[in-house]
Amino acid sequence: MTHAFAERALTVPASLRPWITGIESVSAGEELPASFAHVPDTATKLVVRVEEGGRRGALVVGPRTRAAYYADADRRVASCVQVSLGPGTARPLLGTPAVDLVGRAVPLGALPTRMARQLSEDLVHLAPEEMVAYLTELLPDLSIADHSRTRLLRDAVEALSTRAGHAPAQVKNVARELAVSERQLRNLFTDGVGLSPKHYARIDRVRHVLTEAPRAGWSELAAATGYYDQSHMTSDFRTLMGVPPRSYFTGRLPDPQPCQAFRRG
Repeated sequence: MTHAFAERALTVPASLRPWITGIESVSAGEELPASFAHVPDTATKLVVRVEEGGRRGALVVGPRTRAAYYADADRRVASCVQVSLGPGTARPLLGTPAVDLVGRAVPLGALPTRMARQLSEDLVHLAPEEMVAYLTELLPDLSIADHSRTRLLRDAVEALSTRAGHAPAQVKNVARELAVSERQLRNLFTDGVGLSPKHYARIDRVRHVLTEAPRAGWSELAAATGYYDQSHMTSDFRTLMGVPPRSYFTGRLPDPQPCQAFRRG
């Protein structure tokens, strides 16, 4: 019998929010499901994993531009904690621009900053709630090198994000509102998020569709999310998820591949 994952969002203290947008604890009762999806994601994450036999490891997982479907029915996984980093924090924390992490999973301790090595050594020994307390003590004393650039990036991210009652703005309008050129905005996103502004908005909108689809009709959802029409939403969804929305939500998925991240070493 395959047991599903149990997911639990932890509270992010206000002092951590300049650095971290979310912390999630994930545990599996016994086994991974027979297959599962990694959906596109705009965030760079610190992932602390407890694997079979108690082995622990800390990774940095960069943004994912396309969905990936994995199969690994016999691999037992105890738990993991995913810490989503805020826009503009990859370089000051980890010593690398976010664009260099896109589509990659890198050992946290292999990144160039002393902070990355310290996090790698310490986080693997902590329970989820202890991680929150540890990060709260550690991170507020850090300073982000360019506050104006970080604030500008986060305002742009907010404008290009999809949420209830708010469709993403057009990139040219965001640039005009923030008094920067579209090229400057692209450079900010490339360094601080790892994606272009357009690609960020596209992924964030599809993620909103994934969340809201069980509660809304397709045409209603397309209109509320800022698509031209339902066919535009379906096309975007198929490009990023590999299948159209109806197929995804009825379980007609692409053939899964072996999950390298959880295979035995």
